Amino acid sequence: MEFPEELLYSKDHEWVRDEGNQVTIGITDFAQSQLKDIVYVDLPETGSEFKKGESMGVVESVKTVADIFSPVTGKVVEKNLELKDHPEYVNKDPYGKGWLLKLEMKEKEELRELLSHQAYQGILSEES
Repeated sequence: MEFPEELLYSKDHEWVRDEGNQVTIGITDFAQSQLKDIVYVDLPETGSEFKKGESMGVVESVKTVADIFSPVTGKVVEKNLELKDHPEYVNKDPYGKGWLLKLEMKEKEELRELLSHQAYQGILSEES
């Protein structure tokens, strides 16, 4: 499994790419592997606002439905429209074409509460 060093991670299995005032969010390679074949992604509308920890949408697979939790407080400024027709991108390329949302952060200091790739891998080791 892949966990890029430049990304931050949540305990809920979302990844975060810090881009200044904005972050790009997706689900981790581990999360997509647990879900198996993703068939649908339900994302919020642009302009929607979320507090850290709130559900922002769902990812549906042939196996289950999983919530997507906001790793930071912010407003949706872009969503990955390609996932409507190609939800499999989340499985095939979770850190690239499978990104979910871009949020404009309200509280940048919340990034400090996220995990490094090493800390995230440590949590996965504890779970298995």
